[in-house]
Amino acid sequence: MSETRPTIKEAIRQKALDLGFCAAGFAAAGPLAGAIEEYRAMIDEGRHGEMGYLETGLEVRANPELLLAGVKSVLSVALPWPAPAKPGAISGYAVIPDYHRIVGELLNELLDFIRLICDHPVNGRVCVDSLPVLETGWAEAAGIGCTGKNSLVIVPGHGSRIFLGELLLDLELDPDQPLDWNPCGDCTACLDACPTGALAAPGKLDARRCISYLTIELKREFTDEEAAMPEGWLYGCDHCLDACPHNANKVTAFPGFEQKEELATLSAEKALELTNSQFRKLFAETPALRLGLRRLKRNAKAVLGKTNKP
Repeated sequence: MSETRPTIKEAIRQKALDLGFCAAGFAAAGPLAGAIEEYRAMIDEGRHGEMGYLETGLEVRANPELLLAGVKSVLSVALPWPAPAKPGAISGYAVIPDYHRIVGELLNELLDFIRLICDHPVNGRVCVDSLPVLETGWAEAAGIGCTGKNSLVIVPGHGSRIFLGELLLDLELDPDQPLDWNPCGDCTACLDACPTGALAAPGKLDARRCISYLTIELKREFTDEEAAMPEGWLYGCDHCLDACPHNANKVTAFPGFEQKEELATLSAEKALELTNSQFRKLFAETPALRLGLRRLKRNAKAVLGKTNKP
């Protein structure tokens, strides 16, 4: 049986907005040919750096049926997070409660709602940046935003300070149309703001020169060239976010994202003094906890111009 009644679809969308998502859209769960082609090009060109896990799961990324048998629709959502109150050494998204947990809990609540309003069993699977899913591709296909020159999804009226999530459903719902919108036009603010040239071309990110990749994803010690790149950043980088005009307007962030002041103001000097227990307490329940103390101190030494070599 196909659930294509507008009342079902719009009830789901309204519930998503009531939960705090700033955008919600639906796409048919078919192959995303353009998105997977761009993804393969990134891998082939080596722009993913040493993130070997991105080389696996290509088949799953191309076919959501492998994540949920009988999947018919993909619900894509965006949850807004707050701009930092003042500049710090840690990206604004990492000084707030872990988005994996919060977005996941909200999507599970939404799935419970869908099961409640449907007159037959519904299977679903929540995806939040931890499964091989083409998040950007689904966001565009569902019409909630468009990719900007900074390679991030820009949601109209909300910018790119958003977390994406997906809900795979074996429920057939009329898909929304992708947006006919060019969010950037002639603007090159993000490209101009990137201090390392990681944005090699509009929408084309080379992780090997990205401060976020170097300070978060890279597991080994820095080379001399890499050690000079982080500038003042201990974790992540907000240059392209801060430069984007779409992020200039103040938007209402999800209320569960209060910032940890002691983390937002952490200095490189203080980071070098942390013990393991102090690190775990300070970074608890934030996405930055997975970095670990060793790599945090590696980043701090780079910020202070100290060698990371034994």
